[in-house]
Amino acid sequence: MASTSPFTVKWGIMATGWIAEMFTKDLLTNPVSRDVHDVRHEVVAAASSSAKDKAADFLAMVKAPSSANAYGSYHELVADPNVDIVYVATPHSHHFQNAMLALEAGKNVLCEKALTVTAAQTRKLVETAKSKGVFFMEAVWTRHFPLSIKVRELVSSGAIGNVYRVIADLSFNKDAADGKVDFADSHRMVNPDLAGGALLDLGIYSLTWVFQTLYHTQPEKDKEAPNVVAAVNKYHTGADETTSVITQFPKHKSMGIALTSLRVGTDVDGHNSGGAAIRIQGSGGEIQVMGPAYRPLQYKVIKKDGGGRIEVVDCPIPRDEERDWGHGMFWEADESARCLRDGKEESATLPWSESIVIMEVMEEVLKQGGVAYPELITTDVYDAQSPLNTGMR
Repeated sequence: MASTSPFTVKWGIMATGWIAEMFTKDLLTNPVSRDVHDVRHEVVAAASSSAKDKAADFLAMVKAPSSANAYGSYHELVADPNVDIVYVATPHSHHFQNAMLALEAGKNVLCEKALTVTAAQTRKLVETAKSKGVFFMEAVWTRHFPLSIKVRELVSSGAIGNVYRVIADLSFNKDAADGKVDFADSHRMVNPDLAGGALLDLGIYSLTWVFQTLYHTQPEKDKEAPNVVAAVNKYHTGADETTSVITQFPKHKSMGIALTSLRVGTDVDGHNSGGAAIRIQGSGGEIQVMGPAYRPLQYKVIKKDGGGRIEVVDCPIPRDEERDWGHGMFWEADESARCLRDGKEESATLPWSESIVIMEVMEEVLKQGGVAYPELITTDVYDAQSPLNTGMR
């Protein structure tokens, strides 16, 4: 008789910043609060690249079990035999070296987006995961939202006819009076040493909506990578501050327009007063997704022959009342757990091939915009002792 107890995954958290905190707190919520009964998560370790105390403070802050191990190096984390899967939460400039460290140690890996800085790095990670026979996925949490799943189903079912155009925006108004933006030049958002810029941090969400509606829904035999035309305004640090991307899928007669900026906001006042952040336009109607693009809570369906009727669907994030928490990152963790349970090395929700194509698009955008990053973070040569792995600079 088959066991009915949930499949348990033991997580190691690499890095202790804000995104690691959000994800780990979601891991520690009760899956039943989101009506999940087949998988569960344990946090068994966390690591800082600089100090064990920093990792210990992080574990205490997120209220992890007292049995969780704190490490002062990433090497120690990936060597922990109790860790089933490593969540890489470092800046995307570090992802290639950090994820390779974990993969080379034979660990399953969920790595934050943007997955890497170059397409060659993404291909190397995929090759390594394949050769090691481990699970590997880019952590684009929005992909796993029930809202996103429903929107993809609507597109695939022809609910709005043939989809010909998608317009998606994720922009934050950080404009400052002195011509700068509200980030210090050393901040990861604008620092080229950390692969800073609007595209890799924010624009990837705009591209996520373009890809999950125009590319992911293509039949596998007809998969078509897009042609790309981009325009980039650069910040004085050399990072991109405003970027616009047109992706063209000629065989499918569709186009996606992905927008991002640090100078203007998708939403002016925090109440979607500017309208939908994402518009998915088909021959028979339109799906509008209200922002922000990374954490949407509502979509609307407007049919061409609907007589002006607008179907509004709210999709709130479930909360664990006991922990008073629920951010929405638990769904990508649940997907990771199910893949591990089922012996899958990649997820059908975001396959390796799609992460590669998206990275190729972003690389082409940066090339067209004249944005260049240092060799330390663009090399696709793995170095276990790289300063990106050891914390030394």
